[in-house]
Amino acid sequence: MKTIDINIGSINLECGKELPNVTVRCTIIGNFERNASRVVWICHGLTANSNPSEWWPEAIGTGKLFDPEHVVVVSTNVLGSCYGTTGPQSVNPATGKPYLLDFPLITIRDMVKANQAVKQSLGVGQLYMLVGASLGGFQALEWELMYPGTVRFLVPIATSVKASPWVIAFNQSQRLALLADPTFDGVNPQGGQRGLVAARSIALLSYRGNRSYDLTQVDNRDLLSGFRAETYQTYQGEKLVKRFDAYSYLTLSRGIDSQNVGRGRGDIAQVMAQIKAPTLSIGIESDILFPTHEQKQIAALVPNATYAELQSDFGHDGFLLEYKQLEDIIVRFLNHHNEKLNGNLNSYPKPEKC
Repeated sequence: MKTIDINIGSINLECGKELPNVTVRCTIIGNFERNASRVVWICHGLTANSNPSEWWPEAIGTGKLFDPEHVVVVSTNVLGSCYGTTGPQSVNPATGKPYLLDFPLITIRDMVKANQAVKQSLGVGQLYMLVGASLGGFQALEWELMYPGTVRFLVPIATSVKASPWVIAFNQSQRLALLADPTFDGVNPQGGQRGLVAARSIALLSYRGNRSYDLTQVDNRDLLSGFRAETYQTYQGEKLVKRFDAYSYLTLSRGIDSQNVGRGRGDIAQVMAQIKAPTLSIGIESDILFPTHEQKQIAALVPNATYAELQSDFGHDGFLLEYKQLEDIIVRFLNHHNEKLNGNLNSYPKPEKC
């Protein structure tokens, strides 16, 4: 595994501004010389980094779904984040100070444009598979729309063709928490930490839902205060503050809101019909943030698409936790399509069971 920083020059953003001297952090797991035709690109979610083996360890590694002996896993830290890619904490060359609140609006299409530049810099041809959940799923869909033929197999998970009013409302509630923190002032680079704790607490409710809390946060004794759910929310918020940046959180949440595959293109059904790659749209039956009807819509609109569903008590986060189900669904999908391709590709290797 290696992690590298790639300078892709300037990006003309969808908002009309130019972002100069952009650096993207990229992690590569596997051997390009051995598996050049088996590149699996993973687009991460809101607060993850470029190394999916850290936040998706059950899916990546020897004997697992994405085995570096058989594939090359590539992932970048998304534009606007705080794990090595240009974002609000980067120095604005016009002022010599961090951008902070002056960082421009970044859309999903801008993130994809940065990914495409990295792909070209690495000399990678058509991807074998493009996988992304949530914010990562937005990127996966846009990538194949912006650059048709990018991928052989497309796997969007727990995502949608357009940010729903429900998603936008959750994001705005989190932004209001950030903006209520007086230290989140665009001057203090460490500002917004208490607001970020509150924002994360709001986000968790949308990621998990009541079923998850009923399973994991029930108190087994009578209390007047100090409830498990109460301390859990605080703990998770404080945990995020130690590894993430409030200004990037604001930037990326606005980027999520911008998602709409039909913007500037026309009817969504006609737009999605342009995707030719065999597509596996995966929903999570308990997901309240991206309900399954949104993934079913993707499968209905893409000509060569299949819908599959994870059973989970853990809502939107189910794709991270139900890794055995996910493994079986993806392997079954790939083997099916490899057979339909008349043996032009070998069957995707099924991980060995312990």
